[in-house]
Amino acid sequence: MRITGISTHVVGTPWRNLTYVQVHTDEGITGVGETRMLGHTDALLGYLKEAEANHILGSDPFAVEDLVRRMKYGDYGRAGEIVMSGIAVVEMACWDIKGKALGVPVWQLLGGRVTDKVKAYANGWYTTERTPEAYHKAAQEVMARGYRALKIDPFGTGHFELDHRQTLYAVSLIEAVRDAIGPEAELMLEMHGRFSPATAVRLAHELAPFKPAWLEEPVPPENLKALKKVAEKVDMPVATGERIHDRIEFRELFEDQSVDIIQPDVGHIGGIWETRKLAATAETHYMLVAPHNVGGPVLTAASLQVGFTSPNFKILEHFNDFADAEIKKVVRGAPQVNPEDGCFHLSDAPGLGVELDTDAAAEFPQQQARFDLWAEGWEQRKPKATQP
Repeated sequence: MRITGISTHVVGTPWRNLTYVQVHTDEGITGVGETRMLGHTDALLGYLKEAEANHILGSDPFAVEDLVRRMKYGDYGRAGEIVMSGIAVVEMACWDIKGKALGVPVWQLLGGRVTDKVKAYANGWYTTERTPEAYHKAAQEVMARGYRALKIDPFGTGHFELDHRQTLYAVSLIEAVRDAIGPEAELMLEMHGRFSPATAVRLAHELAPFKPAWLEEPVPPENLKALKKVAEKVDMPVATGERIHDRIEFRELFEDQSVDIIQPDVGHIGGIWETRKLAATAETHYMLVAPHNVGGPVLTAASLQVGFTSPNFKILEHFNDFADAEIKKVVRGAPQVNPEDGCFHLSDAPGLGVELDTDAAAEFPQQQARFDLWAEGWEQRKPKATQP
């Protein structure tokens, strides 16, 4: 079997563009992959056009490791977010092809299942007025849909510091959410790399009474010493990793034990097998894995293949029941959270278990998607029009 070409399809919303890639073969089997870029969709498409000619055409889709190696190192320049995301969408599609050709799900090819279900947590649910009353109601709606966990960034446009008034308001939002979801549900606290170490530590202590399940990206991701400074002074698990785009770059996090939970994005770190390798290394350091997942149904399905096969997999992020829920129709067989237990359940469908509906995808053309975490009202995911 050989790859005869790729086709790209961008599904657009005002705040995110989802890039789907179909990999076609000479035996008529097509696989699909997905990633979500922030402001770099056209750059990704340009890279994929060159990579198709330089590396992908004529390749054996079963030889996933070889194709990834050539795409990562064959151009000599150091691979960053765009290249690793391009590798990821092609790599996912190759696993999909392999599973379909053999008649088995991808998780079976990764060593088999270690669990029948993966817990989900909701994100994108607080696209509402930023008040305790509105957040309380929205959080109750999340629980009513069967979720047992959710995540929130309550810090507005905070950057490095958060003054006393803003701190009290953030605390009031979290208090309202905890009251809405009860004591048993998990509440993940997101900081989006906003703060200095001192501010992150202070806020963590202020919010500790509400029992956050983790403290996510408390400081900007570039300085691991700053992250370690936070980790040493808080009593809750620390999570990070969505903006690390190469498995090798996690080495320092493992070495200094700065975090408890790593959050690679399967769509940015080179795909399913790269993430599974990373999960295995994390297991040797007694760390859990909870992938960043702001993509659509294909990226969710790909992330679940890692989840079903990794003993140290904690939970999977899910946006698609809340923000842009209508995009689920671009894929047949989209993974669904079971309302009885708030989990994704194992699927025996071959490959990734999903199929891209290109006609449905065409109903969501690419947009000038914009997502600015420093802009007022960012949490509503309704970006203002870009000024000419």
